[in-house]
Amino acid sequence: MTAGLPRVQLSDGALVVSGEVTSDTVIGLRKEGEKLIRSVSSDLVVDLDGLITAHSVVLSMLLCWQRLAHQTGISLSFRGVSGRLASLAALSNLDDQFAGFGPDSVHPAH
Repeated sequence: MTAGLPRVQLSDGALVVSGEVTSDTVIGLRKEGEKLIRSVSSDLVVDLDGLITAHSVVLSMLLCWQRLAHQTGISLSFRGVSGRLASLAALSNLDDQFAGFGPDSVHPAH
């Protein structure tokens, strides 16, 4: 498997996202994440540390996951947010929508 292929998996109470998410791969990844979110009954942390890309399709996917989590009665928080993804969220006025996208939580090196 190529390191850049996008993946989402449950690991130790976290939804771990890794690889490069593009407009061609986001729908499959979103659906897999939704399946995993439906399989849990407790709050989840979405770990974005292994995410290679910072793209608007990632924000769209995260919003979909957040909406589903809310509908199922769980909450999502985010860790490992890259500076580029946090900046994109801020430019889109979405940074307040995601717990963990604040300036104290962002990894500037990404």
